[in-house]
Amino acid sequence: MHRFLFFLPCLLLAQRAVQIEGHPGLELDNGKVSLVVLNPGGAFASFTLKSGVTLNPIWEPARMAREAGGRPRASSSTGHFLCVDGFGPISSDEQKAGYVGHGEATRLPWDVLTSTSTSVSFRVRLPIVHEILQRKITIAPGEQVALVESELESELSFDRPMLWAEHATVGAPFLALGKTVVDASSTKCQTKPYEQKGPRTFAAAENFDWPIYGSRNLRHTPETDGELNHIGCLMDVKREHQFITVLNTEKHLLIGYLFRRADYPWVQHWMNYPANKQYSWGVEFGMQPYDMTKRDLVAMSPLFGEPTFRWLGAKAKIATRYLMFITEVPAGMSKVDDVRLEGGKIVLSGSGQTIELRTGAVL
Repeated sequence: MHRFLFFLPCLLLAQRAVQIEGHPGLELDNGKVSLVVLNPGGAFASFTLKSGVTLNPIWEPARMAREAGGRPRASSSTGHFLCVDGFGPISSDEQKAGYVGHGEATRLPWDVLTSTSTSVSFRVRLPIVHEILQRKITIAPGEQVALVESELESELSFDRPMLWAEHATVGAPFLALGKTVVDASSTKCQTKPYEQKGPRTFAAAENFDWPIYGSRNLRHTPETDGELNHIGCLMDVKREHQFITVLNTEKHLLIGYLFRRADYPWVQHWMNYPANKQYSWGVEFGMQPYDMTKRDLVAMSPLFGEPTFRWLGAKAKIATRYLMFITEVPAGMSKVDDVRLEGGKIVLSGSGQTIELRTGAVL
């Protein structure tokens, strides 16, 4: 029996309990789209249309490892998961003290507070950092849009730097060489300042403007595999609402995100194309440019004139909202130039075409 059943005995009347590669989850279903949320950890494991192209664009590392003949990972850090309070590696002192990479939230069971067939709200206390996280996920009837609302509260009586990233990641087969493109309202970028080793092909700490790096247009997946690169990009300071879209031009399927720049001013692109074909591209929008320790991120601030972390005040709360959407696109649509929220619709434009997705959500 899954843990969330203890918190809400009537859950099966509202939602369907599911298993994703051995991980327990619950499914939100409004007849247009299905969204599977794992517990423990609250990760989005699957976001699919109910008709037409029903391919799941979200990264499924366990399935990919199994299909490649490897051993599926046991962690709930899969799909689109939440990194709070931390993003990536930890310091040696934190490791000795029992802290974990990517923060506690992705490993803990989340209490279900309220639940319907199209909405669920969670609460989880993060005991090491003394923070309380609440998250509500809603897919309104008839929409292809999920609204994700979160709040993080400090239990401590002093200010401190904090890290928060939405580890949004797409994977194969939706992510395909030469057939998948990423568009975003990004401006200035930098290659991650790391040691050059393994399959990394980008030089470290080089500044450039999205999406052109040297002779490459980083919107496009590469034509061949065998590389792993990271870049951090600043979202457009002139826009209130930011967007990231990932489009498979062969399947004509798109997944996207729309969020407030005040909440998430950065995105890290984790572009991973190993020789075993387990491709993944993380469009990890958040409050910092890289998955690095707090010490390193604080030390590099500011970058492009912007902070590389966020303050969590004493006994304070931080609230965020974003929209996640999925849609089929016309065959001639090969890029997204803009995404905006207007008049109860998400409006996507590109390749001389426009797509409108109805939503009652606001940012």
